Amino acid sequence: MPGPAMHRVLITGAGGGIGRALRETLRGVYPILRLSDRVAIAPARDGEEVDQTELADMPAVERMVQGCDGIIHLGGISGENSWEKILEGNIVGLYNTFEAARTAGVKRIVMATSNHAVGFYRRDQVIDHQVMVRPDSRYGVSKAFSEALGSLYSDKHGIGFMGIRIGNYGTHPIDSRRLSI
Repeated sequence: MPGPAMHRVLITGAGGGIGRALRETLRGVYPILRLSDRVAIAPARDGEEVDQTELADMPAVERMVQGCDGIIHLGGISGENSWEKILEGNIVGLYNTFEAARTAGVKRIVMATSNHAVGFYRRDQVIDHQVMVRPDSRYGVSKAFSEALGSLYSDKHGIGFMGIRIGNYGTHPIDSRRLSI
């Protein structure tokens, strides 16, 4: 049974590669796309709202999610970095997004996670979505945290949640390893 109609959908990290592609793919699918990133992005077109928000700034995140029905969360640090940057972008920023969504009544969140949450399995071992997390980096730890936080907000607060472990993004895989993930 389909859920409630989505009028305004927020894409965080809308200035990144996947965010820019989703902006084009979802244009016209929802009446309003709210596009946010910490950096300036292309100006709004019909049916779009552009927002510049730092996810570690809770009052700004609360304003960003206000009036949204769903969120596609791509914001944060997209690879290994210093602990301070991972903490601010992928832990604090993620928590702020979920908590602001909860208080604003957002009912659905789709979030990018990563194969790095399970990156310490052997490369020749075939795994599925049910394996225990085995992060391979600080970034992987932040993605394991994001999956756990999404589960908490789903179970405790009823927010529909889907985490997508992205292994590679591009129009074509550049080698056999990326083809396999």
